[in-house]
Amino acid sequence: MAKMTKSQIISALAEKTGLAKKDVAGFMEALANMAYAEVKKSGEFVVPGIGKMVKARRKARAGINPATGEKIQIPAKTVVKFRLAKVAKEAVL
Repeated sequence: MAKMTKSQIISALAEKTGLAKKDVAGFMEALANMAYAEVKKSGEFVVPGIGKMVKARRKARAGINPATGEKIQIPAKTVVKFRLAKVAKEAVL
């Protein structure tokens, strides 16, 4: 199963909404930028019916370098996770 490219998504949305491809591309860019800014500021951004991006803190942990087998210490860091909405799970499954 092949995944849709960005241009295919833009074309499909433009066709379904009747908007110009340029307008759809601008909307998608604005939505992405808004999501990044909101997650950075408040730690969460919700897209109703799809899911939400959340900022999470990952603890420091021990790991193993797969090339050498040497034990290493992996530092703590902040990561962004995407949690799928229940409605989206039910629609797909």
